[in-house]
Amino acid sequence: MANTQAIGVAFLDQDIRGADFVYVDSELGYTAAAQGTVTQGVSKAEPVTLNKSAGQIVMNGATLNAATNVTFTLNNSTISARDVTILNVAAGATAGAYNCWISSKATGSCTITVRNISGGNLSEAITINFAVIHCL
Repeated sequence: MANTQAIGVAFLDQDIRGADFVYVDSELGYTAAAQGTVTQGVSKAEPVTLNKSAGQIVMNGATLNAATNVTFTLNNSTISARDVTILNVAAGATAGAYNCWISSKATGSCTITVRNISGGNLSEAITINFAVIHCL
């Protein structure tokens, strides 16, 4: 019986314990059940909560001035102290106008910083994709 019970990232009957590497020949990722979306309400600095291993954060459309950072917290119960969180600007943004990164992390949350690297002030509802790489 192969790959019958999805558990978010792999399959329950796919025994990978003790393996140093997992090899795939097509896709490796999260199921739809392991993903979600959250939207900021009142400002780009407003914390958000999304308890999923992957997802999208739709930022508030408030103005972010040129050469300026904004920082907010992603509260997420799936994040542990050993995990790695990756992210990128996905949509809703002027091409090449923003950098984003994880500026700190703790069990249950991470802090995301977004910087407007364009030459002007921008008022865009940026969508950020994120994924937590779980280190067991």
